[in-house]
Amino acid sequence: MPDKKQIRTQILELVREFHRATPTQPFRPGEDPVRYAGRHFDDEELVHLVDASLDFWLTAGRFSEEFEAGLADFLGLQQVLLVNSGSSANLVAFSSLTSPKLKDRAIRPGDEVITVAAGFPTTVNPIIQNRAIPVFVDVELGTYVPTLEKIEAALSPRTRAVMIAHTMGVPFPVKEVRELCDRRGLWLIEDNCDALGSRYEGKLCGTFGHLSTFSFYPAHHITMGEGGAVATDDEDLGRIAHSFRDWGRDCYCSGGENNTCGKRFTQQFGTLPAGYDHKYVYSHIGYNLKVTDMQAAIGVAQLQKVPDFIAARQANHAALSAGLADLAPYLILPVAPAKADPSWFGFVVTVRPDAPFSRADLVGAIEAGKIETRNLFCGNLLRHPAYETIEHRVVGTLTNTDLITSNTFFIGVYPGLTAPMREHVLATIRGFVTGKAGR
Repeated sequence: MPDKKQIRTQILELVREFHRATPTQPFRPGEDPVRYAGRHFDDEELVHLVDASLDFWLTAGRFSEEFEAGLADFLGLQQVLLVNSGSSANLVAFSSLTSPKLKDRAIRPGDEVITVAAGFPTTVNPIIQNRAIPVFVDVELGTYVPTLEKIEAALSPRTRAVMIAHTMGVPFPVKEVRELCDRRGLWLIEDNCDALGSRYEGKLCGTFGHLSTFSFYPAHHITMGEGGAVATDDEDLGRIAHSFRDWGRDCYCSGGENNTCGKRFTQQFGTLPAGYDHKYVYSHIGYNLKVTDMQAAIGVAQLQKVPDFIAARQANHAALSAGLADLAPYLILPVAPAKADPSWFGFVVTVRPDAPFSRADLVGAIEAGKIETRNLFCGNLLRHPAYETIEHRVVGTLTNTDLITSNTFFIGVYPGLTAPMREHVLATIRGFVTGKAGR
């Protein structure tokens, strides 16, 4: 009779055989879809997932710890904290800056936070949810991130933080923004959900801010299905983030552990009885935003492939750039800012206002070829019903943001994109544009 270890080995080998038995077929242009993004995996992810399920440790466990340590090592940061989505990561990161443990540096209701309207809603939502005031600046066409000058122009005596995403994997001037924040005593949160592997002046994005966030949704650079992370090099901020993620409790023991601090029953908190069990002391109004170990197991396998994923995204983006370069009179094509080396999330296109066709025309032709497109997230966030009445400030105009709302979309560069798929994408876009332009 085989023992459990032998049975586990047999199960995992069968999982590998199951994956190898998956049929494949050549890409059929116009018949098979070209996705804008998607999970890219092999037998390793399936083996990790089944391995974790056999433990039946349903909350965060050994794979979560392995992933957190691995991502921290990749980033060169002290702490990574897994959460259940990139949106939750943003909520935890921003909420951490409201902690009373930060004393006079804590963000309070009515304080201002500089951000952009041309992005994903959950970069901005935590600002609103914590009753701070978002201050919106415009972005540049082609890069879709703001300049340092626009951020500086938005400063006021009430400014306490900057929270901006590296949109579509394109770094904003993060080094200079961190220097500005340090001079002014401001916090910087990098929303790095689109940008795992992007670099600015050779340094990984997600390592400049006081806190940074990541997403592991299937569309992003690596996937857990659902998942995200908060990263920091500040031990105190890491403990505060841990508290907000774990119900708001003061204790920072890992799951299944007790008395890490050695003072579980010997401390005084507020008006609680002396020696009240530290595992059940709550210092923040928190949440339960933990990930499951089965999700983390997938992430462990994916994390080993990050360099290859980045290289594939950059190669796909370069091929699309080269193939569409001569259409620049009609399309604003993506560019990397000086000092930036993006790990691209997608290939962003803005139809020029004087082009002989609209975004709807071009997107219609692309989608007819079974090529997926997406708008650049929400366009101008302030034009959506949920945000029409929020308290906010706009500095300057949102002219480019409004153009993005009406004229911008993106297509995929994810690692599952093959050469025949790229050729079909290029042929479809080129055929439509040159036909409309009479070329």
